[in-house]
Amino acid sequence: MIRAFSRAPNSQESFNLLRRMLIVDGPILVIPDKYTFTFVITSCSHQLSIVYGENVHGRIIKNGYEFDVFVGNSLVNLYSVFAKMKDAQKIFDQMCQRDVFTWTSLVSGYAKCGEMGRACELFDKMPERNDVSWAVMISGYVGGGMYSDALRFFHDMLCDDKVKPNEAVLVCVLSACAHLGALDQGKWIHIYVDKSGMWGSSNISTALIDMYAKCGRIDCANRVFSETSRRDVLTFTSMISGLSIHGLGKDALQIFSQMLDEDVKPNEITILGVLNGCSHSGLVEEGCSIFYNMESLWGILPKIEHYGCYIDLLARAGFLGRAFEVVKSMPMAPDIVIWRALLSACRIYGDVSVGEQIINYITQLDPSSHGGGQVLLSNLYASLGQWDRVVQVRKLMGECGSESSPGCSWIEVDGVVHEFRVADQLHPQIVEIQNKLNEVLRRTSIEGGYVANIKQVSFDLSEEEKEQAVSWHSEKLAIAFGLMSTELGTPIRIVKNIRTCEDCHSVMKAISRVFHREIVIRDCSRFHTFKEGSCSCKDYW
Repeated sequence: MIRAFSRAPNSQESFNLLRRMLIVDGPILVIPDKYTFTFVITSCSHQLSIVYGENVHGRIIKNGYEFDVFVGNSLVNLYSVFAKMKDAQKIFDQMCQRDVFTWTSLVSGYAKCGEMGRACELFDKMPERNDVSWAVMISGYVGGGMYSDALRFFHDMLCDDKVKPNEAVLVCVLSACAHLGALDQGKWIHIYVDKSGMWGSSNISTALIDMYAKCGRIDCANRVFSETSRRDVLTFTSMISGLSIHGLGKDALQIFSQMLDEDVKPNEITILGVLNGCSHSGLVEEGCSIFYNMESLWGILPKIEHYGCYIDLLARAGFLGRAFEVVKSMPMAPDIVIWRALLSACRIYGDVSVGEQIINYITQLDPSSHGGGQVLLSNLYASLGQWDRVVQVRKLMGECGSESSPGCSWIEVDGVVHEFRVADQLHPQIVEIQNKLNEVLRRTSIEGGYVANIKQVSFDLSEEEKEQAVSWHSEKLAIAFGLMSTELGTPIRIVKNIRTCEDCHSVMKAISRVFHREIVIRDCSRFHTFKEGSCSCKDYW
């Protein structure tokens, strides 16, 4: 009975049965053995509190089972689940006998706590590893945003003849490929999935759709979606979200309609994807209808993320006043993402008045949380040439310790992902890249009519220095590397961690026309596909 209840999530019955077992009155004394404690501890791992587990641990010591390998494994796993790594490590060190489960449980605990260095150190010492051990490390790297390390571990796993990647590993690795824009590696995994017979799993299909969409191949994502025989809410949601970040709002709405026709109920993430698609495509009426009907039609209560999409939809379309009123009437406190959406729209439409109202409003709510908003307000003032106000905002940012995220771009060439930061000097080919970039900028200026947009560059620099400042943005370095490292006519795909600036957007349009290259850039907001001098976003981003 204890074992049966140990498999049920959030059930205290295993613990209750143990307690009853220990106080049974009668001629037969019922003594728990190591299996009893193993199953009770497993049940305690499912609880929201570790109190039950600590109580059972005390009873285990009393009964002398703390050195049993099965009981010890359960205890290491218990304390790892609750991130009590000192306790987990102590039990691990005291165990006379350990197996692959013991090691994997401890590695998993450190990985979940973000201590990947310690997890890797233990992993290297493991006498044997199984597919779960590898999955723990790869998922830990992906969860910590260390995507290149996740791919490196996956390649190491393929060299281990004793294990094969399972579904969990492949889903994690596809997620890493999606974040890095590593299309070639993602394609290779797709081929591996086909050959290994794992095709048909909802998790694999969803991960493939997400990978192709985020790597700029929405056509391949759509092909995987069409070939998936059993489509569930995850499959539909992945396809809708993929179409949305490519600015294909009408297509996203069409898939959403198909989803409803097939009686698949949307979830919170589905609605987010649809609202995102409407926002990036300017489909205000459709987006408003979905937002106001999501609770009555599908029983989904709007969360802050849904409000963020709705406000972004209104602000992008120029309804700044209406969007600001929605923010003030929200049932929860707005986060920095919402303020960013409003301030970004203020910058696009040059509305300083509403921008200042927003900053004042944020300051009244929480003076310590508006650093990101101040960056946007500073850019708004700079775009209008109001440099005295730029100085004031930047001074305030310095006093508050506010910093903006440095730009970073990734490009995959021949299966290797290269990283570039703004004004990067670390790449081994940086001199050749800089020379190539100078050539590219010179040609786009002469042949493509490109003129550097220096409106938001600090006013105390000369015109030449301002042009130099915008020249070394990370995606420009990445595109120069792509042009010198790939064959003529092949598309160039870049992933960037922040919103692409107006100057980079302009130069990419010029490069696509002058060099006859398709350029696909995924920034933190959406995809931009540049062809023959125009962008898929229609300059609406």
